[in-house]
Amino acid sequence: MTRSAARSSASFQHAPPAAGLSVLDATMVLVGVVIGIGIFGFPPLVAQHAASEAAYVALWVAGGCVMLVGALCYAELGSAYPGAGGEYLYLTRAWGQRVGVMFAWARCTVIQTGAIAVVAYIYGDYAQRLAPLGDYGPALHAALSVVALTALNVAGTRYSKRLQWVFTLLTLAALAAVLVASLSATAQGPLRDVAPMPLAGHPAGLLGMGMVFVLLTYGGWNEAAYLSGELREPGRNMSRVLLLGTVVVTAAYVLTNLALLEIFGLQGLRDTPALGADVMQLAAGPYAAALLSLTICATALSTINGTIITGARVYCALGRDVPRLGALAAWNARNETPAAALLAQGAITLALIGLGAFSKNSVQTLVAYTAPVFWLFMLLVAASVWRLRRLDPDRPRPFRVPLYPLPPLLLALVCAGLVYSSAVYAGAGALIGLAVLAAGLPMLRLARPQPPPD
Repeated sequence: MTRSAARSSASFQHAPPAAGLSVLDATMVLVGVVIGIGIFGFPPLVAQHAASEAAYVALWVAGGCVMLVGALCYAELGSAYPGAGGEYLYLTRAWGQRVGVMFAWARCTVIQTGAIAVVAYIYGDYAQRLAPLGDYGPALHAALSVVALTALNVAGTRYSKRLQWVFTLLTLAALAAVLVASLSATAQGPLRDVAPMPLAGHPAGLLGMGMVFVLLTYGGWNEAAYLSGELREPGRNMSRVLLLGTVVVTAAYVLTNLALLEIFGLQGLRDTPALGADVMQLAAGPYAAALLSLTICATALSTINGTIITGARVYCALGRDVPRLGALAAWNARNETPAAALLAQGAITLALIGLGAFSKNSVQTLVAYTAPVFWLFMLLVAASVWRLRRLDPDRPRPFRVPLYPLPPLLLALVCAGLVYSSAVYAGAGALIGLAVLAAGLPMLRLARPQPPPD
């Protein structure tokens, strides 16, 4: 980074953000972040862990409740500690640098790379319909998307930002098309009117894994933490934003899934790898299905690109705090990009795509790889609300969790249950993810000591 860029960065970090967001502005940002490509990929996986249609719908409603509780906790942390870093900052302040470094390691090797691989496989399932590449077509499409977008980001952040602008509205357009097509298809009866097969496994464990997939679809509510610094009167309006945003997202997801159940039936939904295309084919024919598949591919590429951009920055933090990994912190000032971090992230993601290629259900295997580690650190974030109130009681908190300590306690309990469900019932993938996390423990001896946070 050049000296002028460093000065600009420093002045940006210390300047208070302008409070220009209204309740409606912030609500639309939250809704736009949460509603993403997952709604086109995860409903079949949720259905595979729901014994009945009632249980399936209940999982989506419960996911909305967890979204609200989690967003409340993140909003307090974000309003009290508005600097860059998100969970890395909260965990380091609450539990120390070692926990922060382990979180950075987990994001680099499990959480972020696993998320990129999952979305790449959702892209691959739809791209395979447009351009079949054989038995391993979805994996090949997934790998090609990661290689191409990583190369684009290495070439320069300005190119990836332009691509992000082009694709940013396509997800909502695709979801609207599915809803409109669903209204037409519903009148024609279920696409597959088959009684659901009984599920093997303990009901609690099945529901726990179903909730993992539901909450992945609701993912992004933690971004509410970054709205509090720019919201007008956050102490009064943050709860309104979170409540309104949760109602909008939950209503959209529940209505969409009710329509999908009406069209496919529960068993048909379990067996549908590309449900958006199937809905459009039923309602409007193969050309409409191909057009929607193309739109969903574009939205998936947008998600992959955005995740690649944000994920690489965590590698820079890890390289800064662990001298032996200092090469990851290298920054190409000419292209405004962390080239070494992007290449390392791309290599790990490709390895995970290779892991998914040899499994029966690639997306489910990769979610199993990431879920226990992700929910373990989310549990620590929930506990950070309590710990930081105790360690830093005089810190200004423009937004405070209502009904404290109930929301962080509920979030911590949900996270603990999801850690257990995903570790016990998700199979070998979960064990691999936990093993990779444990492999980062030796780095704690190599971490550079940091001054205590101010």
